[in-house]
Amino acid sequence: MLSSLASATKGFNQKLFFFSVHKNLFTRPIIAMAGTGVSSSPAYSTSSPSQAPLKRVGTHNGSFHCDEALGCFMIRLTDKFFNAQIVRSRDPKHFGKELIAKELNVDEGHPDVHRLFLAVYKNFMEAIDAIDNGINQYDTDKPPRYVNNTNLSSRVGKLNLDWTEPDQSAERENEAFQQGMDLAGKEFLDTVRFYVRSWLPARSIVVECIAERYDYDPSGEIMVLKRFCPWKLHLFELEEEMKIEPLIKYVLYEDDRGKQWRVQAVAVSPDRFESRKPLPAQWRGLRDDELSKEAGIPGCVFVHMSGFIGGNQSYGGALAMARAALKL
Repeated sequence: MLSSLASATKGFNQKLFFFSVHKNLFTRPIIAMAGTGVSSSPAYSTSSPSQAPLKRVGTHNGSFHCDEALGCFMIRLTDKFFNAQIVRSRDPKHFGKELIAKELNVDEGHPDVHRLFLAVYKNFMEAIDAIDNGINQYDTDKPPRYVNNTNLSSRVGKLNLDWTEPDQSAERENEAFQQGMDLAGKEFLDTVRFYVRSWLPARSIVVECIAERYDYDPSGEIMVLKRFCPWKLHLFELEEEMKIEPLIKYVLYEDDRGKQWRVQAVAVSPDRFESRKPLPAQWRGLRDDELSKEAGIPGCVFVHMSGFIGGNQSYGGALAMARAALKL
């Protein structure tokens, strides 16, 4: 499992679902059976005080980061360590696929589990791991253009006890850690549920639309979404998997709010604003009758100044815009 995950994440240290020893400290949760004699600061648990947990989850005490707060939250969701006691002390468990399988209500071996496992890691956990381990987002020696202290790791970090706090006890520190677990855990669950309920169903829609692209234009460079969905990341991944050539240049979809059709130019990559083939320069910034006259296509509504998107009152008009744009 680790070798395949390493390949999928380009060798980055995978700490989403496999927690390990880092810098000679237990910076990720470790598992200990009750009564193993772990030396620790006063243990605590969010489970019912009337029923002592059978198992403990160990992590380091002192100031905490988002990754261990989230790790402790996640591991207590599993069947094996449900509501285990969190023991924070200075004195590997793989469970991510189990959580995803439970959310999907399928076996861990189901192919969708592995697909979601990688998507959640790439789009949620990898950034937390990198931030908490001091890995820069970009390969550059230049300082960042701006400071961003609003990310999840920053918000969890701010829950640590301030040096001016009169009560610096282990009990108060553990209360702050519990707040960090709750904050990180909620965002993790929200992310997993988005990928289960929204991202994954969209994949099958995009697969079908890619397969039908030649029905709309012989070039195969125009894709029509029968139903709007989060299509962008799926398109890039599926083009690579399916070895699509030529690449798709425009995606058409209906804007349900305005009851109009959109023509969107596909970006060169998921993290770039530049388009593979922007809508024609002579159309950009024009609207309505002026645009329709310039394009020679009735019903045009607008084309953005950058050429990344345009609109038409009808599906036929939007398709005509995309077909004309391919030739200009």
